[in-house]
Amino acid sequence: MGSPLVLLDVDGVLNPFERPHRGYRRHRCAPGGVMFDLWLNDAHGPSLLALADGAGAELAWASYWCDHANEWIAPRIGLPELPFVPIPRFPGVEEGGTLGSWKARHVAAWTEGRPFVWFEDEPDATDCIAAERDVGDHLLVAVDPIAGLTDAHLETAAAWLDGLSL
Repeated sequence: MGSPLVLLDVDGVLNPFERPHRGYRRHRCAPGGVMFDLWLNDAHGPSLLALADGAGAELAWASYWCDHANEWIAPRIGLPELPFVPIPRFPGVEEGGTLGSWKARHVAAWTEGRPFVWFEDEPDATDCIAAERDVGDHLLVAVDPIAGLTDAHLETAAAWLDGLSL
């Protein structure tokens, strides 16, 4: 089965859409050469590391940021370089599917049946990941993209990971 995974989305989860929040700081970034602001909470890194360490889990990015998250997000919140799900840019609704189903198919394939917690803000991601074939035990922690990741989300994930029988 393999060790469990803790999968992280960025926008709407670590970078909430409403700004500014208490504990968040603005960071300028330019992935792909386009400059914009990120709002990040540096307490998230240690909290996510503690969650993963406590469960014997591996942290990974499950975001359109892919490897860019290692350059622009990880060092600003105290995370090491992490593996990432290679999620290509969404081709568009006109080609079928939704953002949640597009990400879900790539996440399901990448996890290869391992159990995982996924912090995600796409509203249809729960149904989409459950519909994927051969997906392992999982918990999708639905994060409100306005508020972003909270202690309650981390506690929900920790309880689920503690209940896994590995």
